[in-house]
Amino acid sequence: MKKVIIVGGGWAGCAAAISARKAGCDVAVYERADMLLGTGLVGGIMRNNGRFTATEEMLAMGCGDLFSVCDTNSRHKNIAFPGHKHASLYDVSLIEPAVKKCLSDAGVEIYVMTKVKGVRAENGSILGLTIEHFETGDMTEVEADAYVDASGTAGPQGNCSKYGNGCAMCIYRCPTFGPRMGIAAKAGIEERIAEKADGSLGAMSGSCKLHKDSLSKKIQKTLDEAGVCVVPIPQTLQKSMSMLGQKACQQYALPEFSENIVLLDTGHAKLMSAYYPLAILRQIPGFANARFEDPYAGGIGNSMRYFGMLPRTDDLKVVGLDNTFCAGEKAGPLVGHTEAIVTGVLAGHNAARHAFGKKYAQIPRSLMIGESIAFVRESIVTKEGIAKKYTFSGSVLFDHLKEKGMYITDVTAIRKKVESAGMTGFFAESLA
Repeated sequence: MKKVIIVGGGWAGCAAAISARKAGCDVAVYERADMLLGTGLVGGIMRNNGRFTATEEMLAMGCGDLFSVCDTNSRHKNIAFPGHKHASLYDVSLIEPAVKKCLSDAGVEIYVMTKVKGVRAENGSILGLTIEHFETGDMTEVEADAYVDASGTAGPQGNCSKYGNGCAMCIYRCPTFGPRMGIAAKAGIEERIAEKADGSLGAMSGSCKLHKDSLSKKIQKTLDEAGVCVVPIPQTLQKSMSMLGQKACQQYALPEFSENIVLLDTGHAKLMSAYYPLAILRQIPGFANARFEDPYAGGIGNSMRYFGMLPRTDDLKVVGLDNTFCAGEKAGPLVGHTEAIVTGVLAGHNAARHAFGKKYAQIPRSLMIGESIAFVRESIVTKEGIAKKYTFSGSVLFDHLKEKGMYITDVTAIRKKVESAGMTGFFAESLA
C-alpha cells in the first residue's frame, strides 16, 4: 500500500493524516512532544465568524471528522464575545484524547516523542527520514511515497528570546522536547519569516490560559453558565493598544480587548491577551489570586510564531520538492485551528494523490476555503501582505471574504455551494 508520512501532530498534521488515510494510504504521524495538537491543547475557539462557513464547507466535502470531534467536546456553543459571533468552545482537557482516538480508529499510526534528525533528499524529492525516539535515543529510518510538513513555525527558545520577551514556558515545551522539526527546510527549502508592520519579525501568540479556580467565584459562575465573561479594566490600569499590535491574532486587536479583560471558558479561563503583567492583573476586581496556566510566565510574554513558512502552490505542494506538501502555519501566516485543519485536509489528500500518481486537487475559489488558500498565497508576496495575519474569523482575510459575499451561516446554502463546485464528499473517496 502507498504510504504518507506526516511530520507534526498539531491540528494540521492530524487533519492531513485523516485525509490521506481516507484517500487510501498507510499513514504515520511523527510528533516531537508527548501529546498531539500543539497549540490546540490550550486553544479552543471554533466556528466563530467565517470559521463557521469553512467548517460547514469541509463537512460537506467529506473530511470534517475533526470538526465533529470538536463539536462533540464543546463546553459551549453559539456564544458571542467582542467582535465574534456563533462561537463554540471545546474543552481543552478532553480534546487531545478524543482526537487521538479519532486518528487511531481511522488506522493512523501515531508516534509521539519522536524527532526528525535527518532528511535524505535527492533530485527535488525526499527519500526518507531519520527519526530519533525521545525515550530510548534509538534511531529509525523511515520512507514514504509522499510527505506532509506540518511542523509549525514556533520556537525554538532562541526565537522567543530574540524577537519576543524570552521563553515564557508555553505549551510548545521546547526546553523538554527541543525545537520544531521542519523536513522541507532540512531538505534545502528556504523557510520564510513573517514580519510585523514595524518591520520586526514573527508574531506573539494571542492568548493565555488562567487557572479558573484562581478567579473570583462570580467570574467562575459566569464562565460556567455563559462561556464568556467580560470584565471592565479600571481606567488607571488599561493597557495601550500597542500590546495588541504584537499579537498573531489580529482579529482581537480591537478596543474592547484593551478596555476589558475578555475570558472564554475552555475548561480553564482563556484570557484574550498575548500576555498580561501579573502585578497589574491582580489589581483588577476578581483577579486578586489570578494564576497563569499557559504560558506559565504569561505575565511577561508568550510564544513567538511564524518563523518557518514555506513557499507553496494552491494545492499545498512545497515549491522545490516534488513529493512534499505543507499545512497549517507552514502554508503561510494563517491563524487558528480551523485554518490548520482545512489546509491539513488538502495537503494530506494531495500527498495521497502524489503517491497514487494522480493529478493534484485544488479547492475551487468559489468556496471560502479555496479562495482563502489562494488569497493568502497571493497576498504574502508583498511586503505589506507578509506583515498581516490571515484568519477566517477577522482582520484582512475575513474582510476580503465578506466583500466577496462568501461569509454564509445558512448550512443549506453552504452545502449547495459545495455541490455546485463539484466537491460534495470529495475528500471521503478512496483513491486506491
